[in-house]
Amino acid sequence: MPGRQAGVPPTAYRRAIQRLARRDHTRAELRRALLLRGHKADEVDEAIARLVREKYLDDSGYAARFATSRLAHHGLGRTRIRQALRQRGVGRREVEAGLHSALAEVDEGAVVDSLARRYWKAHARVEPERRLPRLWAFLLRRGFAPGLVKERLAELWPRWSDALEGLEPLEGEER
Repeated sequence: MPGRQAGVPPTAYRRAIQRLARRDHTRAELRRALLLRGHKADEVDEAIARLVREKYLDDSGYAARFATSRLAHHGLGRTRIRQALRQRGVGRREVEAGLHSALAEVDEGAVVDSLARRYWKAHARVEPERRLPRLWAFLLRRGFAPGLVKERLAELWPRWSDALEGLEPLEGEER
């Protein structure tokens, strides 16, 4: 590597830059990775503070990009996105701001419709009265809110919407 002396280990900052060149990271992910590579905690903290100052590391931006990507391209709902961001060490405020940003860009109802239609075609051998509750469960596992799922499925397949009876969102769940 040009500019690097033989036998001298890279600093935490240099290693962090190399990791960020490959892919986006959260502060917590980067901190954990640098500590695992043997860097001292104070050196890691300095490197992270510098990266934040230089705007190379931004949990809010990361949360917005991650949420938009997972919603638009991976078909995941709010619950699963929240969970994934929290596991990556993103703070609650940044998670909610990222979700808000993603939902301003991507229509969650359209994502549910697209997933539902694909599921419906893929399971065409199952009669609709059994297929609809299974589709409901599939979409809930993907992290979409029960109220939204029921609304979209009833609109897509009104003829079989009675199969959705009894599949009510729990008290206090978001739409």
